[in-house]
Amino acid sequence: MFATTMKRFLLISLIAVTAPDHSACAAARAQPRVAGITTVYHHNSHADVILSRLTQTDTLDFKGQVLPVKLVSLYVDQFPANDIGRQIATNYNIPIFDRVGQALTLGGDKLAVDGVFLVAEHGKYKKSATGQTVFPKRRLFEQVVKVFEASGRVVPVFSDKHLADNWTDAKWIYDQAKRLKIPMMAGSSIPVLWRYPTVDVKRGAKLKEILAVSYHTLDAYGFHAVEGVQALAERRAGGETGVASVRTLVGDAVWEAGERGEWSPSLLDAALSRLKERPLPKNVTVRELMKKRRKDPILFTINYEDGLRAHIMTLNGAVAEWAAAWSYDEANAQIESTLFWTQEARPFHHFSHLLREVNRMMLTGKPSYPVERTLMTSGVLDACLISMKNGGKLLETPYLREVEYQSDWNWSQPPPPVPGRPIHGQ
Repeated sequence: MFATTMKRFLLISLIAVTAPDHSACAAARAQPRVAGITTVYHHNSHADVILSRLTQTDTLDFKGQVLPVKLVSLYVDQFPANDIGRQIATNYNIPIFDRVGQALTLGGDKLAVDGVFLVAEHGKYKKSATGQTVFPKRRLFEQVVKVFEASGRVVPVFSDKHLADNWTDAKWIYDQAKRLKIPMMAGSSIPVLWRYPTVDVKRGAKLKEILAVSYHTLDAYGFHAVEGVQALAERRAGGETGVASVRTLVGDAVWEAGERGEWSPSLLDAALSRLKERPLPKNVTVRELMKKRRKDPILFTINYEDGLRAHIMTLNGAVAEWAAAWSYDEANAQIESTLFWTQEARPFHHFSHLLREVNRMMLTGKPSYPVERTLMTSGVLDACLISMKNGGKLLETPYLREVEYQSDWNWSQPPPPVPGRPIHGQ
């Protein structure tokens, strides 16, 4: 086991030395040193399941693979009673700094790390008018940018999940990254998850419609659903050419839209058929189940510039997993579908596969997939929530028409997860 781990580590280290990199420091070191910038660090928080892997192996129990980057500093924005960040810092001799800039300079005058993890997903922050938690992503990223500008160089940055809760801040962060030529990735583990069955949209195919099912909160879990859809949509013929408009419906209006042919019942059935951990009860429709449990469905509709339509149905009370189905714009209108499976128990091994992609960027200076994907998903989610707040009115999105990109990243099925352990203290 140890020999295998060391072989993997040495191979990754060799890649780090030989591959081109935007950062002089990362090219010189076999193990890039990274700063962890986070809002809060408690058990099973995103800071824990992402940053703790850099000190406790990829299985969070010191028995897994040693990851190829080293956590050397922390900035933590809030310290609740269940904080473990201070203990992590003590255990691994990692300084916690009072300011973001200090974490990047290690208390000096110039940039002294080879990469930045910005993990702002938990903590007590205000809600926006559309119900999203306003995590201080722009504030934290702005301080990262100041260090880069003062130092005259940049290093790779990973920003967990959304770029920001609103389009203005998300676009500002994106524009700063482009202006300074910062190698940047963002988003969640959804695109790299296990899929059952192991299918993806055919590269370069013409898509007609995508329908995904989701659950839980619209900001946190709704983001996951939009991102999953976008990871499928970006593979279509022509790549991503922008979103023209969105609309959000609630309650009976969702089912009525289906009856009018605005979304495909066949795609909904195909997506629901993939549920694995909590399949629907037999002899009951999802509509009947939602009514029985007194829950309203919520439908995001995304109208792409090239004619593709995507729908995300949040079905709390009936669904507790993410699944998607899609049809090709062909004579036979072939339907494919899959489940996006997460390990809902510690060590939440799906985060290891997210880190695989992020650490590749930290080693090479080249993002594994375009940050434009997360710019798009951040903007789409914000627009859908604005439409919902406005009573389900169609919202034109001229700014999302301008988000065009190509992605050559290909999903592959991860190895089986390590056994999960019961969740304590979440």
